[in-house]
Amino acid sequence: MQSPKAIGIEMRSVIAGVFSESRAMALVSTASKHPGKGAGHPTHELQHETRNAKMSQEASKTEGLEGQDRRPQLNVLVIDDERNVRRALRLILESEGYCVHEAGSAEDAEEVFAQASYPLDLVVLDMMLPGMGGLQWLEIMKQDELRRHIPVIIISGHASGEEAAQAIKLGAIDFFEKPLQRSRVLHSVEQAVQTAGLVRQLATLQSSRERQVHMIGRTPEMVALHHQIERVASTKASVLITGPSGTGKELVSRAIHQLSPRCSEPFVKVNCAAIPRELIESELFGHEKGAFTGAGARKRGVFEQAHGATLFLDEIGDMDVSAQAKVLRVLQSGEISRVGAEHVFHVDVRILAATNKDLPKEVREGRFREDLFFRLNVFPIACPPLDDRKGDIPALVDAFMAAFCEENGMRPKPLSATVYEALKRRNWPGNVRELKNVVERAIILAGDEVTIADLPEDPHADPFEDMSSVPPPSSDQTSTEGLSLREVRSQAERRHIIKTLVNEDWNVSRAAIQLGVERTNLHKKIRAYQIRRGQSD
Repeated sequence: MQSPKAIGIEMRSVIAGVFSESRAMALVSTASKHPGKGAGHPTHELQHETRNAKMSQEASKTEGLEGQDRRPQLNVLVIDDERNVRRALRLILESEGYCVHEAGSAEDAEEVFAQASYPLDLVVLDMMLPGMGGLQWLEIMKQDELRRHIPVIIISGHASGEEAAQAIKLGAIDFFEKPLQRSRVLHSVEQAVQTAGLVRQLATLQSSRERQVHMIGRTPEMVALHHQIERVASTKASVLITGPSGTGKELVSRAIHQLSPRCSEPFVKVNCAAIPRELIESELFGHEKGAFTGAGARKRGVFEQAHGATLFLDEIGDMDVSAQAKVLRVLQSGEISRVGAEHVFHVDVRILAATNKDLPKEVREGRFREDLFFRLNVFPIACPPLDDRKGDIPALVDAFMAAFCEENGMRPKPLSATVYEALKRRNWPGNVRELKNVVERAIILAGDEVTIADLPEDPHADPFEDMSSVPPPSSDQTSTEGLSLREVRSQAERRHIIKTLVNEDWNVSRAAIQLGVERTNLHKKIRAYQIRRGQSD
């Protein structure tokens, strides 16, 4: 029983004046069974009727379908040793807007793959081929990382049930026998393309739960950031995202992708700083088998993986200068070439880049190409540091609390009002990432409620800043007469700490090393003993 979608396709074909199902079977069957004798006549009839169908369809579109989005052209490779079958499939598929490539054998198909200027979206493969058989080629193809994701439809005129089952087991997405039926072909192709798209979307969702981006904050700085994202997302412009580490540059890039027309396609990310210099070109553009030592199979680079989608180049400021030149070439021409390959092919990629470096300074000092900087900096976005938007801290804390408790199967813990104020008084050189770590640590340490006592020591605080209004202990208290042993011990410890701080020019980190204590513990001692900067023992 056909699906409603398949029935709809056939109805549209009848309305548009497409030849009947029985007529299509007769024409294609004749072309298949008699490839040499009298083959020109049925093919000519098929071409003539398909042309009439296309004219009727175009008229229908002009009259009633104006304003609707047309499907992007998809590339289909037809592999069949019978020329007239290939021609019939070409006419059927091209009448629906597909771009068709042909190959008469598995060996010819390899040449098509090697020379194709665009990635192929679908393969229609005959089971019986001269030389390497269709199933043998299918098995090889599905083992190739470069091509295993491409859906394959198997066709055959003399296949057994076992062979059909084997084709599906090897990875074919559908199977049908000759003679070809127009509606059957179109329905199968449409379903294969849609299924492949859904598989790509599912893989993207499963590999990155963080795709669900929630940028938290309503301060003026964040409102302005949201506005910039919304304005640039719908365009194809390259975006350069800058800001200190931990400010959420990747979240900004994901938000741009999700609001863009490419949101249903993958968000491909590469950390330019994490790739060794000798592998950066292979990672970006891919390589052929045997291109270098260790290249045991062909590999797709991230530019090829992001064809039709979004590519996020994180830490672009750390990219090697030689790789910068190759990236610039892609941005200028849209063409890439795998390492070890002689041909080039075109990719359609939206580029988002991020860095915590001062790229204009890097350009002046010769560490970053000026022409690449201008190519990337079409639309600059600066992520504000957390110290510039401390009004968002309460909302961020609540969000981190809820997420951490949900992931760890815990009940959210209430926070005392003083916790929010204490966090807002701190400095955050690590930005939102540092705040998230502090909140999660406090939740782990806290009991039923998170209090100030559960917050970790602020490593960025000046231990002397709170002592300005506190009078120091009397300096003439040098006698130990009348003091308890504990008081004497504390007095000696205080003098020794002050002496060490003086010797280390009041550098708390170096003094902690000399005293053999943790820096946070020394902070507590300084506050407890009310030691002020510049004080003598």
